[in-house]
Amino acid sequence: MSEHDEDGYSGPATLEVDGVSLSTTVELRGYFQPIDGFYRWYGRVAVNDELTRLAGGKKKAVSIQAGAYSATGELSDPDPWGRYRITGTSTPPFHVPTTLEELNA
Repeated sequence: MSEHDEDGYSGPATLEVDGVSLSTTVELRGYFQPIDGFYRWYGRVAVNDELTRLAGGKKKAVSIQAGAYSATGELSDPDPWGRYRITGTSTPPFHVPTTLEELNA
């Protein structure tokens, strides 16, 4: 594993924005930042008209559930194709290997 390998998840997820649950698809990546000791995760949310209506092109707090994993994060403004960026710090909404056995599997 190189210094820049990243963990990630691509697939279905449920977002909660302003108390509204939305089913969507996400592409997520993450890495441990040794300088400050935090795990940082980030990615894109597939185009979703309801999300666009709720977020209105602005930053929003979000909860995300992807299978058995969940986290809180922040949506930022959408890209030119209407996909919102999602970011978070600490425990990500996907599995991260925590043992050498998992890393070498």
